[in-house]
Amino acid sequence: MSSQPSRQTWSSRLTYILTVAGATVGFGATWRFPYLVGENGGGAYVFLFCIAMFVIGIPMILVENVIGRRKGVNTLDAFAGTMNGKPVAKFWKLVGWSSLLGAFGIMAYYMVLGGWVISYIVNIIGGGLDISQPVSGELTKAFFVEHIENSPWEIAFYTLLFVLVNQWILVKGVIGGIEKAAKYLMPLLFVFLIAMVVRNVTLPGAMEGITFYLKPDFSKITPQLFVFVLGQVFFALSLGFGVMITLSSYLDKNEDLVQTAVITAITNTLIAVLAGFMIFPSLFSFGVAPNSGPTLVFQSLPIVFSNMWAGPLFAVIFFSLLLIAALTTSLTIYEVLITTIQEKTKIRRSMAITLVLAGIFVLGNLPSILSYGPWKDVSVLGRNIFDAFDYISGNILFMLTALGSALFVGFVMKDEAKDELLYKGNHTTVNIWFMYVKYLVPLVILLIFVSNLF
Repeated sequence: MSSQPSRQTWSSRLTYILTVAGATVGFGATWRFPYLVGENGGGAYVFLFCIAMFVIGIPMILVENVIGRRKGVNTLDAFAGTMNGKPVAKFWKLVGWSSLLGAFGIMAYYMVLGGWVISYIVNIIGGGLDISQPVSGELTKAFFVEHIENSPWEIAFYTLLFVLVNQWILVKGVIGGIEKAAKYLMPLLFVFLIAMVVRNVTLPGAMEGITFYLKPDFSKITPQLFVFVLGQVFFALSLGFGVMITLSSYLDKNEDLVQTAVITAITNTLIAVLAGFMIFPSLFSFGVAPNSGPTLVFQSLPIVFSNMWAGPLFAVIFFSLLLIAALTTSLTIYEVLITTIQEKTKIRRSMAITLVLAGIFVLGNLPSILSYGPWKDVSVLGRNIFDAFDYISGNILFMLTALGSALFVGFVMKDEAKDELLYKGNHTTVNIWFMYVKYLVPLVILLIFVSNLF
């Protein structure tokens, strides 16, 4: 069935889209997007995010899809071999290395966030965080300090549990494991999401939150904010760390890449926007500030749930939704590294999985956990270890990978890139995309990169 004998392909377009949706709908959509909306003017941010998804999101999805499917190999070798009959210069492999380092960097702290979420689920169910009655911000902050910041071994246990769930799925393979998981987890995520949205928009006073969320205050729209939103799109779509390149390397040659890229972008935007509907109406309904920053989910929302009918139940549903979103993303980011190690060393898949997951846990997850406790005084670039992994991967490595990928398509792949996108006479669309990616997209990425550094 595969267009490449040595490589499997996705069983259908739907399963591929579900898997890609799972890869892109992680904490970026369910945790990061809502708090950034709250910090940056509500509807103004949402408005710019939707525009940015089409300005940079879809073109960059296509960049990585073209590279991945054309080569049909791991992220490192995707920037090697030959193109248009000529050998690819060896320095292009630096783009692949940048994506691998970025994938390591994000997984170093991303899995720890999963551990945090499991801790909340366990404590809400077990009564360690009792939200059956209204609670104060002081109580939720005290819980966060005691159970997250000052309980490194508890979080290490929950993070390891999350890692082991990933391993259990990954050993079944890309199609038998990741695809099958996405097939069941993504519909479940949608069910939980819709349940939360319905509950929140029917709360008394919810309309004030909906207005804040959807009505743009155009006075808050600035060039700087738009550049910031463009950067969030990279995080939201898992661009720049090899996920799309790896997943599309298993994609059948008969699939329309343009159509799947548009569906991917629309799906991600839809879920991110729905995530706001399950948060902002309830915040305004119970008088909780929407601009709480990264602690919005972990310290502000428990206050909301404590004032809500059946609050503990909806809190467990909400944090389970976060965990599912995190899982569908972590599986695909792990796969970037696993596929590369497996294909470069020819070792068994099970051994490659063990090396990747154990290596990241020891060298990334544990240091990130300890950065809130025994290692809180350790500083990297003026940040603790957890935040340093986030900053270096998200603001430096992802941007360099995305820039290198766009340049690789425009100046190395050239006609091969266009050939990969051609589908039933869409020549005009392909030519416009190619010129846009070759000349304009690199300038946009450079603008984001420079803006992120200062």
